[in-house]
Amino acid sequence: QRRGAISYDSSDQTALYIRMLGDVRVRSRAGFETERRGSHPYIDFRIFHSNSEIEVSVSARNVRRLLSFQRYLRSSRFFRGITVPNSSNILDDDYNGQAKCMLEKVGNWNFDIFLFDRLTNGNSLVSLTFHLFNLHGLIEHFQLDTMKLRRFLVMVQEDYHSQNPYHNAVHAADVTQAMHCYLKEPKLSKSLTPWDVLLSLIAAATHDLDHPGVNQPFLIKTNHYLATLYKNTSVLENHHWRSAVGLLRESGLFAHMSLENRQLMESQIGDLILATDISQQNEYLSMFRSHLDRGDLCLENANHRHFILQMALKCADICNPCRTWELSKQWSEKVTEEFFHQGDIEKKYHLGVSPLCDRQTETIANIQIGFMTYLVEPLFGEWARFSNTRLSQTMLGHLGLNKASWKGVQREQSGSGDDADPTFEEMDSDILPQEPRLS
Repeated sequence: QRRGAISYDSSDQTALYIRMLGDVRVRSRAGFETERRGSHPYIDFRIFHSNSEIEVSVSARNVRRLLSFQRYLRSSRFFRGITVPNSSNILDDDYNGQAKCMLEKVGNWNFDIFLFDRLTNGNSLVSLTFHLFNLHGLIEHFQLDTMKLRRFLVMVQEDYHSQNPYHNAVHAADVTQAMHCYLKEPKLSKSLTPWDVLLSLIAAATHDLDHPGVNQPFLIKTNHYLATLYKNTSVLENHHWRSAVGLLRESGLFAHMSLENRQLMESQIGDLILATDISQQNEYLSMFRSHLDRGDLCLENANHRHFILQMALKCADICNPCRTWELSKQWSEKVTEEFFHQGDIEKKYHLGVSPLCDRQTETIANIQIGFMTYLVEPLFGEWARFSNTRLSQTMLGHLGLNKASWKGVQREQSGSGDDADPTFEEMDSDILPQEPRLS
C-alpha cells in the first residue's frame, strides 16, 4: 500500500509539502491531518454542526474516491495514447486536429481558452503546457522524459477542482498561455534563460493548484487547518506552492538533476507563486514603480529577471479584463459565481458574508469596475511602462473598452452614472478576497 509523507523545513518545522497517495492518513508533528492527493482541501461543513448532527457517509466517500481514481486512470490512458473504450475516434481526430491548429497560434492574445478546452475534451492545461515546453525547447534542453512530463501535467490538472466555476484547470491554462505571451515580449525573450522559462511555465500552471474555491478569510474564520499551518499568511498561495512541490517530487520529472538544482527550483517556483497573493499587491507594485522611476532594471541580473517574472505572473493571473470582451465577460461571470457561492455558504452558517460575496447587494458590473480601477489598471499601466509594445497597448485598449462596457451595464441596472464600486477603494487589503481574479 502506497503511503504519503510530510517533509519539514529544518528551520521552522513548517510542512514543506503534503502528499498522500492512498487512503492511509498520517498526522504531522503539529497535529494536522493530511489527505490523499486529489481530495484536499475540501471544506468540511460538518464543523458547523453539533456532534449529534454529524453523520459520516463512508460509502459516499468511497464512491467519490473511486470516481476520482477512474478519472485519473482515464486521463492517464489518454495521454499514454491508449484508446479509451466507446470513444468516437472520428470525432476525436477532428477535435484534435482543430486543437492542433489552435496551438499554432498559441502566442496570440485573443487565444480562446474555452474553445481550446472543449476541443481537448477538458485537457487544456495538459495539452497547452506540454506544447509550450516543446515550443520553448525545454524538453530537449533539460533532457526531460516526455512520459514523466505528461504524468506530471496530468496530476496537476487532476488536482484542480473542476467544480470551481473559476479557480480550475482552465484558469490555470489561461494564465499559462498569457505567461507565454509575456515571455515572447522583446525585453524578456532576449534576456531570459531556459531556466527562467521553465520556472515561469511551471509556476503559471500550478499557481492555483488544489484551490478550494473559497478565499483566505473564509479559511481563517472556519479554523481550517491550512490557515493554522501557514499562520494566516498567504494561506492559499503557500498551499498551491507546496502542492506543486509535492507533485514535482512524486512525478520524478527532475530526478536526474542535482539535489541543489532541484531545491533551487522549488524555492524559486515558490517565490513566483507567492507573488500572486493579492494582499501583497501594493508592495510589489510599489517596488516595480520605483525600479521604473529609477530606470535601474537590468535583465542581465538574475535577481532582476526573477522580479520581472513575478510581475509577469501577477499580470497573467489577473489579465482577464485585458482580454476581448467575449472572453473577459465569461471570466467575470465565473469568478462572481464562485464569490456568490461562498457568500451563500457564509449566510447559511451565519459566518458573516465576505466583501464582494453577497449576491443580494453586489453585481458583476460593480465588482468588475472596482477591480479594474483599483487593481488591474495600476498594474498594467506600470507593465506598459516596462514593456511598451503592441501587446501592452492591446491589453490596455481591451481594458478600457471592457470597463466602459461594464459601466454601461451598471447604468442600465442602477440608472446612475457612478463610475465604480467604492467597496474596493475602502477595503483594507487584508480583507480583500484573496486572489480575486475577477474577470
